[in-house]
Amino acid sequence: MGQREVWRLMSRFNAFKRTNTILHHLRMSKHTDAAEDVLLEKKGCAGVITLNRPKLLNTLTLNMIRQIYSQLKKWEQDPETFLIIIKGAGEKAFCAGGDIRVISEAEKAKQNMAPVFFREEYTLNNAVGSCQKPYVALIHGITMGGGVGLSVHGQFRVATEKCLFAMPETAIGLFPDVGGGYFLPRLQGKLGYFLALTGFRLKGRDVYRAGIATHFVDSEKLAMLEEDLLALKSPSKENIASVLENYHTESKIDQDKSFMLEEHMDKINSCFSANTVEEIIENLKQDGSSFALEQLKVINKMSPTSLKITLRQLMEGSSKTLQEVLTMEYRLSQACMRGHDFHEGVRALLIDKDQSPKWKPADLKEVTDEDLNNHFKSLGSNDLKF
Repeated sequence: MGQREVWRLMSRFNAFKRTNTILHHLRMSKHTDAAEDVLLEKKGCAGVITLNRPKLLNTLTLNMIRQIYSQLKKWEQDPETFLIIIKGAGEKAFCAGGDIRVISEAEKAKQNMAPVFFREEYTLNNAVGSCQKPYVALIHGITMGGGVGLSVHGQFRVATEKCLFAMPETAIGLFPDVGGGYFLPRLQGKLGYFLALTGFRLKGRDVYRAGIATHFVDSEKLAMLEEDLLALKSPSKENIASVLENYHTESKIDQDKSFMLEEHMDKINSCFSANTVEEIIENLKQDGSSFALEQLKVINKMSPTSLKITLRQLMEGSSKTLQEVLTMEYRLSQACMRGHDFHEGVRALLIDKDQSPKWKPADLKEVTDEDLNNHFKSLGSNDLKF
């Protein structure tokens, strides 16, 4: 057998394997108990959601999204459920995001999974944002992408010293979705624009200082905090806030440290206040400080298309409601699925792990206004509606 035949057989085998993996995932997504990926329990006065894929950093599957949404709606109507707590299993992650590798693989195999996944994920994000019961997210460990969408729109977000927050989507040819266009432009100054374009990581108490978390608690007290919340009798929102405030006040870790970006906020506000990505880059060059040049290096690695989408997303999102933002982001997500950069980003960072994505277009100049407008176009009857 010649080398060409061997390669042909191998590529057929790999395609077969990939299709089988996707079909397996889709079957699992339909199955209501898919390996207990999410635990939904009534404990004391609360409904408790535990993301239960610790070995996979509690990444979100379609099945998990469906189960959480359905149970959230039931608990909202239940007079015996006074609050909802969401947390991640294990010590490493609250939730590292959506299972984007599976989404990309499914799209390449012509399985029409992405429209369903993003529609249902964003619908869940809205349900968290409009939840009628107090919603407490315990964001301990990695909290990125889809994990941010499950927490940041809720009433209470409790970070620990092990919390690691980021919206790193521009590095994979996407944009900071799950309502990023709503909460990021509402952070202090131009902090949200900086976090969105660079994927900068915030740790521990800085997640609270940035305004992403509402409270900070030392991780060794987290189990005790949960017990105290569960033990409340028919609590009001004020009762819950009081318990969280007490734990927050008693937390000592990094209490005296200032916000890690405090010294750079003036630079961030001036450099990232421009209306185009090109101007932001020029501002960073002109600034010339080591901090500005470091951010320039990071931005230059990102997908040019993603950078332009993201800046416009945040500018438009700054005056929209959460629902309007999620409708806009659904349009963007579907345009990204049809494009090149998302699949290339997933390949380079998650599949081959060569960390060298080949973006198309590779230069900001080549991302035209027409390209950009097409991403934001209405999908008509396929739009996400609330």
